[in-house]
Amino acid sequence: MFSVRTLLNLYLAFLKIGSFTFGGGYAMLPMMQDELIHSRQWITDDELLDYYAVGQSTPGIIAVNVATFVGFKQAGILGGIVATLGIITPSIVIITLLATLINSIDSYPLVQKALKGINVSVAALITDANFNFVRKTARGAASVLIMALSFLLIYFFNVPSYFIILGTAVLALCVYFWRS
Repeated sequence: MFSVRTLLNLYLAFLKIGSFTFGGGYAMLPMMQDELIHSRQWITDDELLDYYAVGQSTPGIIAVNVATFVGFKQAGILGGIVATLGIITPSIVIITLLATLINSIDSYPLVQKALKGINVSVAALITDANFNFVRKTARGAASVLIMALSFLLIYFFNVPSYFIILGTAVLALCVYFWRS
C-alpha cells in the first residue's frame, strides 16, 4: 500500500531529475543513479540498467519510461502516472517558455555560446553514463564481444537499433543456453 506522501515523494524526485538535467535520457542517468539508487534506495543498479534497456527498446522517451517503471514499482499505476508527470513537468514549462522566447533570443551570441557550453557538458554526462553502463554490464568475454559487435554494426554499418536489440537478445540467449 502507498500513501499520499509516497506519491508526493515520487513527483518531487522526478521533478528534481527533470529540472536539473539536460540532454535527455542518457544525460539523466547519473542523476537518476544518485537520486533513485543512492539517496532513496528505490531501485538497484541492475534494475536501473534493466529499465534503461527496456526504455530504449520501447516507444517513447527513455527518462519517461524509467520514471513510469520506478513509479509503478513504488506505488502501482498511480505511482507510474505521478512519476511520469514529475519528469515531464519541467520540460513542458521550459519548452513553453522557450517557444515564446526563441525567436527573440536565438540571434544573441551570448545565448548561442551558452547553448554550446551546455552541449559540451551534456556530452560529458552521456560519456560518463556510457562508461558506467559498460562497467556494470560487460561482465565477461561474451558480454564484451556482444557489446563490441553491436558498436561496430551501429557505428560503421548503420544497422538500425531494433535489429541490434533483437540480435543481441538472441545472441545473449544462445550464449546462456550454450553455457548451461
